[in-house]
Amino acid sequence: MIVQNFVGPESVKIKNMFSSVAANYDRANNILSVGIHHLWRKSLVQWSAARNGTQILDCASGTGDLAIEFKKVVGHEGSVTGTDFCADMLTTAPQKARAQGLEIKFETADVTALPYADASFDVVSISFGIRNVQDPLRALREMARVCKPGGRVMILEFGQPTIPVVREFYKFYSERALPYLGGFITGNTSAYKYLQSSSAHFPCGKEFADLVKSSGAYDGCEFRKLSLGIAWMYRLNVPA
Repeated sequence: MIVQNFVGPESVKIKNMFSSVAANYDRANNILSVGIHHLWRKSLVQWSAARNGTQILDCASGTGDLAIEFKKVVGHEGSVTGTDFCADMLTTAPQKARAQGLEIKFETADVTALPYADASFDVVSISFGIRNVQDPLRALREMARVCKPGGRVMILEFGQPTIPVVREFYKFYSERALPYLGGFITGNTSAYKYLQSSSAHFPCGKEFADLVKSSGAYDGCEFRKLSLGIAWMYRLNVPA
């Protein structure tokens, strides 16, 4: 089934924002997270139970980091397709994959209107993207649609730390330092103010699991916190 892209004014605004930071996005991520985002992605891949031969769709793939981690696990017999609704974000992804000897298909596609047939993939993933989707419920239903019965949708997203002292420190860093460091690196401070705000207000843990339940597309949602709750990962079970 081929579906049409869903584009609204807010989606266009977000797409333009990501286009403006794409060239320096990797550099900013590595500096702002001190490289820990790579460990978070490895944890998500491990929890997904992907193995040799698994068929993967990575949504909001950006510069391809999660798609690359999946490809290392699924091998030549498996396949990984990385998609993003912002074509500029995908510019460096193919080169990064080839530099590691990995064959990954990268395509422009909107997670709220995926151009793939029902039940096409064993695992569907999205990292640090669901909070920036104009209609998260629509995205959740689309990811379930293209996932095979009994498959898994894996989500990695920022959240709010659960320990008070950590929460206050992270709040100070994310509000007072992160936007300006991100702006210095990419030339777009407003983009990182938006990204910080979206992280601070997007539901995490049980609240996000409740959002998943309201989509009506899954049998359940398991979740684990990473780095004391700075990030969270979710495993959504598609009905068999």
